[in-house]
Amino acid sequence: MFIDEIRAMSNDEILDKIEDLKVEMYTYRLQKESGELKDTTLFRKTRRDIARLKTALRERELAAEMIAQGGQNAE
Repeated sequence: MFIDEIRAMSNDEILDKIEDLKVEMYTYRLQKESGELKDTTLFRKTRRDIARLKTALRERELAAEMIAQGGQNAE
């Protein structure tokens, strides 16, 4: 997943995607314990995708705070 794709998503879509990826991580853990998981790099890829999504959300929060503070300072 690329950051450009994430930035094109809405906040609700990002939150939904995070939840979906957390479920995937859970299934990967179960598959690993049962010996069914062949590609163990899926953990790292999924964890990094979650981090990218959370980073994009945090960027938006900080941008909203900066706009709010800018409006208060102008008054």
